[in-house]
Amino acid sequence: MPKKQANPVDAHVGHRVRLRRMLMGMSQERLGELLGLTFQQVQKYEKGVNRIGAGRLFEIAGILGVPIGFFYEDAEGSQALAGFSEDDKSPPVMEFFASGEGLQLALAYMNIKDARVRRRILDLVRELSEEQEAKN
Repeated sequence: MPKKQANPVDAHVGHRVRLRRMLMGMSQERLGELLGLTFQQVQKYEKGVNRIGAGRLFEIAGILGVPIGFFYEDAEGSQALAGFSEDDKSPPVMEFFASGEGLQLALAYMNIKDARVRRRILDLVRELSEEQEAKN
């Protein structure tokens, strides 16, 4: 039997739920508690394996403090609608924000108000990346 694939729109909505939840610093467990679900069910929603019903999406939007349209932003013309399975790679930005370190780095960077310091950090990260590429 073929492996079940996530519907591209369901996967996109799930990725947006995960992104918003992580930006708020909320765990899957907490979101599950607020919805009366297990964290495993939240995981399935976020991966697009299980479809989020209209009523449930309305609840999630209220908990996460966003309009329902937030979950569909960038869906048209994006990789989410191009059709991909669970085995395909997520866009690099989504992978970055989906990692705990990426999200922490982005939030900490946004707190730096001095433009010169932000630029020096960017230069440092670029240099480290170039060194890594040269080693590979």
